[in-house]
Amino acid sequence: MKILKMLCAPGKTGFYFDDQKAIKQGAKNDGCFYIGDPLTSGFTSVRQSGESISILFLLENGAIAHGDCAAVQYSGACGRDPLFLAETFIPLIEKEIAPLYEGKEITSFKDLANEIDQAISPSTGKLYHTAIRYGVTQACLDAVAKAKGTYMANIIADEYDLKMSDHIIPIFAQSGDDRYNNVDKMIIKGVDVLPHALFNNVETKVGANGEKIKAYLEWLVKRIDTHRPYPGYNPVIHIDVYGTLGIVFDNDLDRIATYLGELVELVSPLELRVEGPIDFDSKEAQIKAMRELRELIDLQNIQVKIVADEWCNTLQDICDFTKAKAGHMIQIKTPDLGGINNTIEAVVFCNKEGIDAYLGGTCNETSRSSEVCSHIAMATSPIQILAKPGMGVDEGVMLVYNEMSRILALKKYSDKLNL
Repeated sequence: MKILKMLCAPGKTGFYFDDQKAIKQGAKNDGCFYIGDPLTSGFTSVRQSGESISILFLLENGAIAHGDCAAVQYSGACGRDPLFLAETFIPLIEKEIAPLYEGKEITSFKDLANEIDQAISPSTGKLYHTAIRYGVTQACLDAVAKAKGTYMANIIADEYDLKMSDHIIPIFAQSGDDRYNNVDKMIIKGVDVLPHALFNNVETKVGANGEKIKAYLEWLVKRIDTHRPYPGYNPVIHIDVYGTLGIVFDNDLDRIATYLGELVELVSPLELRVEGPIDFDSKEAQIKAMRELRELIDLQNIQVKIVADEWCNTLQDICDFTKAKAGHMIQIKTPDLGGINNTIEAVVFCNKEGIDAYLGGTCNETSRSSEVCSHIAMATSPIQILAKPGMGVDEGVMLVYNEMSRILALKKYSDKLNL
């Protein structure tokens, strides 16, 4: 079967592009807006509407395969590709990428993904934007599944020699700035991992000595205990602090480890994960600091897992952080890896090396990319998957849960028939 035609459709994402540098340097909230001047190249305001591009493959049998190009909320930060705008990139896709696929025979996902993921743009001399590779490879996976009359997770499991999960992967929901009301939604739905909480500003959210995080965690534990939806509901507490602990404690790793131990006591007996405790100015410095912080935590038997995020963008970055044991868990921020083939390989590598794989991404994705990531999760078995897109909780949880539930139903039926 062949791909007859490739089409592009401009779209919107489930959240926004935010200038992380401007926010860290004091841009203030005003409702949903941020007040201040943008500091990252390409931004026209500190917060602006998220954009996507749908890639549509028209197949020879009349089916339509598709994926969505999308970039992370904090585009252009910490070594990431620049702002992704549909108006800028649709002409490039139509001119340079469509010819790679139109008329092409559908063979394997790996073959189709490799066409774009390592391709060099003749107009720039560089790899294509990560968002482009992300969306095109989603469409490639869908095309192979439709050509073979099966579902995407089954293609992944088959091509990568994996055993598909026999349960729904634990879901991690994120609250955004509405870290109180959104927690209630998470508790009602019995979310496995919560609340992210977006502690990205020392003055307003963290506190000069980290006291605002402590107060929030005390409230959170009481809230869970008061409104537990069923006996035995004990979610994992996972907060993202965007390197602010390094600011509060002057990058003194001993003081940071001590503080993390205090947070563990506050949430006990619930498990605690802290994402991005420190943020250095280069990948090498970040790996070194995260490795040393993990060693301190393990030596003192502090029951917290630190999660690598910043500077851990590509498949190679993930391999480097993993081999250095620079953290207990790695966030695989799916759009940053380009082709979803890299996301699959990243989870497989982390699992093999014995480090927790968190299949993440960004609130600034789409319903389609969330569905595709759900197939990746069921095929590769990370420790958790992000509920995305958006910050409304209900929508993201619904999307990834329902897609994984459908996959599980198909798997059980296939197993019953020995297909």
